[in-house]
Amino acid sequence: MSEKGKMLNGELYDSTDSILVKERLIASKLCHQFNNLPPEKEIEKKQILNKLFQYSTDAEINSPFHCDYGYNIIIGNNFYANYSCIILDVNKVSIGDNVKFGPNVQLYTAFHPLEPNLRTTTKELGLPIFIEDNVWIGGGVIILPGVKIGKNTIIGAGSVVTKNIPQNVIAVGNPCKILRKINLPKK
Repeated sequence: MSEKGKMLNGELYDSTDSILVKERLIASKLCHQFNNLPPEKEIEKKQILNKLFQYSTDAEINSPFHCDYGYNIIIGNNFYANYSCIILDVNKVSIGDNVKFGPNVQLYTAFHPLEPNLRTTTKELGLPIFIEDNVWIGGGVIILPGVKIGKNTIIGAGSVVTKNIPQNVIAVGNPCKILRKINLPKK
């Protein structure tokens, strides 16, 4: 199996593989172009984002924005990301509809081996991140590999999300823990 195949399967892979290095360079160049366009160049910015990943044309992403590959990111309708969003997408990142990110939100699918002898190599791992519909991620939140955040949930500013968070809750802290349920109006 190719190193890219291993990466996408969540297996230990070599991050210095020539194909992966080339693909990261392409994404880096696109992010650089996006981040250096004047704010009024909205059409050009959307064209660049369309080259990076799958997203709805009504999504709004403020620069600067950075990602590893882009092609692992899927964004739903009515998405908003404030300044300085970072998505390390060595594995799938799925963001639902009506999701809002505060400034400095960081999603990390990538991580390094726990064994010290492997950590000194160029081997890495990645696990997917899933954010369901109607989620609000506060400023400065970090979401770690393998996490799923349920629909309608709010993650408080500055939280570090290390484990799955269910739907319809407010969760905060480091590590992020459920503060309370959100009482949704009855239909």
